[in-house]
Amino acid sequence: MSEQSFEEMLDETFKTIHTGEVVDGTVIDVKEDQIILNIGYKADGIITRNEYSSTPGIDLTTVVSVGDTMQAKVLKVNDGEGQVLLTYRRLVADNGNKKLEEAFENQTVLTATVSQVMNGGLGVVIDEARVFIPASLVSDTYVKDLSVYKDKEVSFVITEYNPKRRRIIGDCKQLIVAQKEAAQKELLEKIHEGDTIEGTVKNVTDFGAFIDLGGVDGLLHISEMSWGRTENPKKVYKVGDSVKCFIKEINGNKIALSVKYPDSNPWNDAATKYAVGNVVKGKVARMTDFGAFVELEPGVDALLHVSQISKDHIEKPSDVLQVGQEVTAKVVDFNAEDKKISLSIKALTAPQPEEKVEEPEEDADVVSVDIDAVIAAEKEE
Repeated sequence: MSEQSFEEMLDETFKTIHTGEVVDGTVIDVKEDQIILNIGYKADGIITRNEYSSTPGIDLTTVVSVGDTMQAKVLKVNDGEGQVLLTYRRLVADNGNKKLEEAFENQTVLTATVSQVMNGGLGVVIDEARVFIPASLVSDTYVKDLSVYKDKEVSFVITEYNPKRRRIIGDCKQLIVAQKEAAQKELLEKIHEGDTIEGTVKNVTDFGAFIDLGGVDGLLHISEMSWGRTENPKKVYKVGDSVKCFIKEINGNKIALSVKYPDSNPWNDAATKYAVGNVVKGKVARMTDFGAFVELEPGVDALLHVSQISKDHIEKPSDVLQVGQEVTAKVVDFNAEDKKISLSIKALTAPQPEEKVEEPEEDADVVSVDIDAVIAAEKEE
């Protein structure tokens, strides 16, 4: 038996390693951009910054220390300089892919921080394994600016897993839909018509505001925003406002809301404030050829017929009145049932002693005009 050289005997004390093998090592040196490991082989192992993490510019001295033990995967047994090139990042990614595969098979809910925002969706990383969430699956509603998700945590399930094609798809939408359905069911079981409820303005349109009640959206229609006239809901509410209202109607999963509380109805004491003979003040809200509608207070309008504006003949109200103008008039008719009030400025003018007061034509001071019909016709125009 021939004698072995010292080098041959030394080689035998070291284990044999192969590309792709996972090895254990101890950190013997660390710099900002590389880690040196003693892996029990004739050559030390090297992990570069890029093979440690996908985080750009990471300072490796802040994440590992001399003496730490860690596992790594062999990339090259000899990097050309007699050292073994290792990767920690790809080993973690392998484990991450296994985790994603299990999550896909079990439909486990995962949570991760959005690391990348692209035109077509979001990118998240779980243990160095990348998941793509298409824009259509980010939310249950259209998101115009995906950048709002940057560095934010999102929850999702894996709906497609194909690592060979590097296609791992996440879905946030189905979780959001499921959560909303559960919250909706819970809320609908405990609320009733007439209940007072608080919510947050989610969206404002020309016809009203949608209020998030905590799982269900309710509609606060423009006609239910005030006892008076609301010209533009966007001037009354903005997204994020807190609103206290009551449930006017529940129809399936549709909820109609209102802030017109019955006890604040201005018609409750209108019979006293606007009794026939009372002199009142109001502002001209709008005009037609036959008269002017005067707002006595929000929710209470009265008709000032063209024949009751002046003793002199007037062709149309706009000849002597302007929208927004304050007028003083006498109440000449009050109809509580139909919520109609008729005014007269002419009735305030006392007749001269020598003048003969003409008997008014039948119900001259009380003009029969369907105010509701007029308002409806105006809206149609």
